[in-house]
Amino acid sequence: MHNACPLSALAPGEALRLDTSPPIAVFHTEDGELFALDDTCTHQDASLADGWVEGCEVECPLHASRFNLRTGAVDAPPAKLPVRVHTVTVVDGQIMVQESEDAPNLPPGLTVDGHA
Repeated sequence: MHNACPLSALAPGEALRLDTSPPIAVFHTEDGELFALDDTCTHQDASLADGWVEGCEVECPLHASRFNLRTGAVDAPPAKLPVRVHTVTVVDGQIMVQESEDAPNLPPGLTVDGHA
């Protein structure tokens, strides 16, 4: 389990990137919900934490692929593969992320340690 940050440090509408391998993005929506996905777009190496969140989707800042925050499913191309979804809980005011045991879907040429 990864300790992301205090809940009070991640304002609604904000996201942060955890330097795990592969990196994980934690999103705090305007509605106050917390989600965690693999941070790397499955189309090309771009950080989803740098993307735009609208409703329950995040849009990749590079080529506008959209991913569902609840399921990780691709909601708009060019990405074709989903991203992993991780379990988020708040324990004693800390955002905790339980990493999925599923294999990550990474963009072409990228490995789990972040190198081509």
